[in-house]
This record gives sequence, C-alpha cells and structure tokens, in this order.
Amino acid sequence: MLALTELGQRLRQERESKGLSLEDLQKLTKIQKRYLLGIEEGNYEVMPGKFYVRAFIKQYCEAIGLDTDAIFEEYKSDIPSTQTEDMPQQLSRVRSRKEIPQHTKGVSKAYDYLPTVLVVAGVVVVGIIIWVIAQNIVSDKNKEQANEEAPNSEVQQSNTQEETNETTAKNDNSKSEDDQSAADKKEQEKAEKEKAAKEKAEKEKTEKEKAEKEKKDSGKQEYKEVQKTGRSATYALSGTDAFNLEVTSTQADTWLDVKNGKGNAFFSSILKKGETKEFDLTKETEACVNIGYSPGVELKVNGKAVELPFDSSKQVRQVVTIQYQPAEAQ
Repeated sequence: MLALTELGQRLRQERESKGLSLEDLQKLTKIQKRYLLGIEEGNYEVMPGKFYVRAFIKQYCEAIGLDTDAIFEEYKSDIPSTQTEDMPQQLSRVRSRKEIPQHTKGVSKAYDYLPTVLVVAGVVVVGIIIWVIAQNIVSDKNKEQANEEAPNSEVQQSNTQEETNETTAKNDNSKSEDDQSAADKKEQEKAEKEKAAKEKAEKEKTEKEKAEKEKKDSGKQEYKEVQKTGRSATYALSGTDAFNLEVTSTQADTWLDVKNGKGNAFFSSILKKGETKEFDLTKETEACVNIGYSPGVELKVNGKAVELPFDSSKQVRQVVTIQYQPAEAQ
C-alpha cells in the first residue's frame, strides 16, 4: 500500500470522523471506490486522466463538508495541476463486407434457410398424423353412442323425472336460504354504512381542527433572514411556541448534520433518497443544519416549507442556522 500524503491523511480522517466508509462516499459522489482510495493514497496514476484529479478531490471535500477552496490552497503541493491528454484513436477490427469472398454468398444463404424448411415440413407431417387419429376416434365414439341410446332411453326418462323432483325440492330450500341471507346482508350493510359515516365525521372534525390550528400558527409565525456569508446563512424564527424541523431528500443521498447551539448533535449521518427526518427543537434556542448535497433537499419549519438560502446548482453544500425565540418569551 502507498504511503498517505498529508492531503490523503486529512481526507481519510475527516471521512472516518463522519462515520463514512468508502462505499458510502461512492454513493454520495458517484465516484468509483478505487478513485477515492487513490485520492487518499496520493496515487493519482489510477485516475482516468490527470484533469479528473482536481474535480474528484473537489467532490470528495464537498461530500464530507470541507471547504474546497481552503483545502486546495493548503495542500496545493499535493494536488497536480490540470493537464490535457490526447485520446488514442480506436482502430476498427471489423472486416469490411468487401473482404468476404463473393462466391460463398449464395451457398451461405441457402444453408441459412435449410433449418426453417425442415422445421416447416416436420410440423406439416405431424399435423396430418394428428388429424387422421382424431378422425378415427370421433368415428368410434359415434358408433358406441348409437348402440347405447336405444336400450337406455326408458332409463333416461325415469331419471329425468327424479331429477326434476329433486330440483324442485332444492329450489324451495335455496329460496328460504336466500331470504335469510338477504336479511343478514341488509343488516350488515346498514352497520357498515353507520360505521363509515361515523369515521368520516371524526376524520372531518380532526382535519378541521388541524387546519384551524395551522392557520392560527401560520398567521403568527415569522421566519426571516438575518445574514448570509459564504455558504452559510442565519434565520430568526419567532411568533410561535413550537420549533419542529423536517428535512427531506428527494433526489439523492446526502450528508446531514443537525446540531443545537451548544454543538450537541441530533443527527449526523447519511439521509437517503426519499427519506424524511423530523426534529422537535422547541426546547432549543438555536439549531445548525449542515447539508452536504443540497439539490432536492426540502426544509419545513412547523409544517411550513422554507426555501434554502442559496441556489443549489451554484452552492451544493449549505449551512442553515435557525435562531428560535418562543412567542411566550417575546
């Protein structure tokens, strides 16, 4: 194994302090694991090209929450300058159609059709055999049926009368059972309708109460910007007695770090695509939200969506600090 450069040691230590494996980092950056390992070991020869080195290091730093500009300045001796590379031309190894001998084309085409002709002929022969056998079986059955119909006609007439009597008795019993089933079904439907009506009324009542509460809270809640600098922004939350934060990632996995003003972490790990994390911060006066990959990340404060401070296409990593002052303390 190669000796780690100072930059490689710094990156590995920061990654491990976040609890991230190379596999986790591969998912976040979409960079192959062997290239990430090459960055940590300073083995840039494994890269697809030297001009990829700086781009891969930049993505690595952003994924683990490091300032890219500071890293490039501090370790500029470890990072090679961008170079262009000539791509070798690929030579075709496919033989031209003109190189194929012309005198073999007709024979080859005939051999191509031979299996198809044999299969069709076989199917036709098998079909004829099956048709002949079927005709013989039908003829034998017709003869047997003609011989049996004469002596069995009287027996069939007697059986028909008995079946008629049995059918009449069954119909009487079935009618009685149907009447009882209809009554039971009607009673069951009535009970289900009453239950559905009750559940609907309770649901409407709950939704109405919730809507009134949200309307009341949203009318008082105020979320305003205090300052912006670099990739960080501070907001003030007031006019409410609750501080509930929701973070959702809709496009890709992202690193998420949520701490209070004292530096105590509520969450410090990967937030997977489609996952939502909720935090009750009502007892805190300040919360810091560090987002490693902001595209597709949504924030809600007390159920109300708030925008990220920066354009995620220009600022991938963003840090949002929310200062909270309860309404009763104002």
